[in-house]
Amino acid sequence: MKYNVVYRCAVIVWMILKYICQIYFFHIRHHVWDERTRQKWNALLRKQAKDYSEKAVRLEGVLIKVGQFLGTRADFMPDAFIQELRGLVDRVSPSSFSYAKSAMEKAWGEDVDKHLTELQDKPIAAASIGQVYRAKLKDGTTVAIKVQRYRVREIFHMDFKAMKLVFWMIKVFTNFGKKADLNALYRELIYVMDRELDFGQELAFGKYFKNRYKHNTSVYIPGYFEQLCTEEVLVMEWVDGAKITNLSYMHKHRINVMQTAKTLFEFYLDQFLHPGNFHADPHAGNVLIQQDGTIVIIDFGMIGEIHKQDIHYFKQLIQGLIIDDYDQVVETLDDMNFVLPNANRGKLKKMIKETIEMYRNGSFSHLDTHTMDTIKDDIRIFINDQPIQISADYAYLGRAVSIVFGLLISLYPDVDIEKWARPIIKEWLGGKGFTDSIYKQIAKDAAKPILSFPKAMLNWLENGEKNRQWEKEKQYAQLLHHFYILVEVINFILILGSVFAGFYLYGVTGYIMTGVFTITLVITLMKHYQMICSRK
Repeated sequence: MKYNVVYRCAVIVWMILKYICQIYFFHIRHHVWDERTRQKWNALLRKQAKDYSEKAVRLEGVLIKVGQFLGTRADFMPDAFIQELRGLVDRVSPSSFSYAKSAMEKAWGEDVDKHLTELQDKPIAAASIGQVYRAKLKDGTTVAIKVQRYRVREIFHMDFKAMKLVFWMIKVFTNFGKKADLNALYRELIYVMDRELDFGQELAFGKYFKNRYKHNTSVYIPGYFEQLCTEEVLVMEWVDGAKITNLSYMHKHRINVMQTAKTLFEFYLDQFLHPGNFHADPHAGNVLIQQDGTIVIIDFGMIGEIHKQDIHYFKQLIQGLIIDDYDQVVETLDDMNFVLPNANRGKLKKMIKETIEMYRNGSFSHLDTHTMDTIKDDIRIFINDQPIQISADYAYLGRAVSIVFGLLISLYPDVDIEKWARPIIKEWLGGKGFTDSIYKQIAKDAAKPILSFPKAMLNWLENGEKNRQWEKEKQYAQLLHHFYILVEVINFILILGSVFAGFYLYGVTGYIMTGVFTITLVITLMKHYQMICSRK
């Protein structure tokens, strides 16, 4: 029955419709949200998540992939739901060995004995799309062979139709439809999952990452035996190792856990900060550690992409946050499709400012589990309460970032993100170019009240030509008031200059420019004052 499109669509659509109705009637019955109500709510979510997991394991296909995706999105998914979805992939039962063997022979056009001397009949791993077997080539090389599951393409394309109807239901009947561009999110999910079905594409991505990090001696990307790779079968280099979260293995082989965490952090941060592809499925099963401490990355089926425009947006956000220009922050978020149409941008700007100031007053040198949970809760509340949406363009990036941070905390709870990221971010921002843009923006903002002073003085002098009956004491008081404003602005510039003192050369340049600018303004002010005195 699970290979019948009508049956699959009926089960999936009815399941989601049932969940929506249960949530709707729960809110009708419970008007007061006390502790008892929250317990009932969490119980309902756990029940739904358990039901979803059971159906996903039975039907397989897209339900596994969607569950895997949602199970890592703690920024907007309830914890009760996430707990039940974790480990969903590990519960997938493998296809029969006879099918896997026949799939290899079909892909190669001849018996497996022509290429292999050994082939284990039990898979070492099984997931929603493929399963992996250990084998040995004729030349004695040990390899891992990944074979697509039975009728997996057919199942996925059946589910794509059901998911389109599900997304429409969520968009129409739930508030979540107002918090996300579901049409774009659906297209992104379909695009990524459909591409994951093409092992030829995975081969290309594997070669891409191996070439990109060929000079990185701390991270290893296994090679592929291209002559045996097809759209449904992949043959890759076998690597021994344990999951990156296996601390007992690391202690046994005297591996530096802190350095391993730092290497892993730098590896993924490099992908997130530069144009190109990034590994979008960095869970512990795809990140291994070898006896000598080398990190091994496997499975390049799920890949995201960072564009040059994305990098521009990231830098604009950081620049806006550095100089407290929240108009620029909101504008950039809007360009990234995070801001909903007709959103109250003033309210959003205020919320972002308050959130950033709150975290600035705290310490994020050490991100423990409690701190990460707090951040996730704040993000979830922020998304629910504010006029922003989950941008489909960054759905997989957000997922990857969330998984990586989870790995880092599991691996090394005392992770110092701020310390590790500072030199990398500083270089990434472009050094002189970015710093100059910061100073230009600061000068532009700071110069607004200063530049208005000569104009006001000119108007004052022109009015004096028309009317010689000046009130000298009043004008003197106004001039003194302007002088105090000038002093305050200069102090403001000096304070900002000290913020960027970490860029020593640019900081000195900023102070020199500030000094020259100040002297010029003071001389101008004195000349105007002498002109006033000459009128006495």
